[in-house]
Amino acid sequence: MFTIAPASPADLEEAAAVLATAFRQDTVTSTLVSGSDRGRRLALLFQAMLRSSAASSSRVDLARRDTDGVVLGVAVWETPDSRHSVLDQARQLPMFVRALGLGGLPRALRLQRTLAQHRPAEPHWYLAQIGVGDGARGAGVGGALLESRLRAIDAAALPTYLESSNERNRALYRRSGFRSIGSITGIPGVAPAAMWRDVVRPA
Repeated sequence: MFTIAPASPADLEEAAAVLATAFRQDTVTSTLVSGSDRGRRLALLFQAMLRSSAASSSRVDLARRDTDGVVLGVAVWETPDSRHSVLDQARQLPMFVRALGLGGLPRALRLQRTLAQHRPAEPHWYLAQIGVGDGARGAGVGGALLESRLRAIDAAALPTYLESSNERNRALYRRSGFRSIGSITGIPGVAPAAMWRDVVRPA
């Protein structure tokens, strides 16, 4: 059993570690972080991303195991009015450098720009990352995290957008009402699917 609740600043390091585990085989993050210490550097990358986005209007949802409070899964959302601040990202620059290296920063900026170019202009919620730790996969954690936030989004009558580089995950998203609207080009060796969910009016 687990409970879904918003993350606090004190939770971000543990949340980053869960995302690093979940994205270990992800083809998009592999274009940024590779090598024998990939797991450690991914955790640093996600921690820097979470800390810089938490200062804006992002939402980080956690699924915690009821018995001991361990974080099983994480979902990171951007609200329709979220604004990426260069200052917020600059504050985390030392951690970004530790994760990516100086040479990796330009690649990360290019990836960020490529993904942004494919996002629809219409105001929407954006699922930036969602991941479940190894010991909790197959227990419905990812689906519960997704549906929990989608209920709030539906109540506000807003659409939702995400990118997916994994066919298995796309099946989950399709069950929740997402549809593929194209492939994202411009990322070496991978073409994630852009997926959109129209406004769903609560019954």
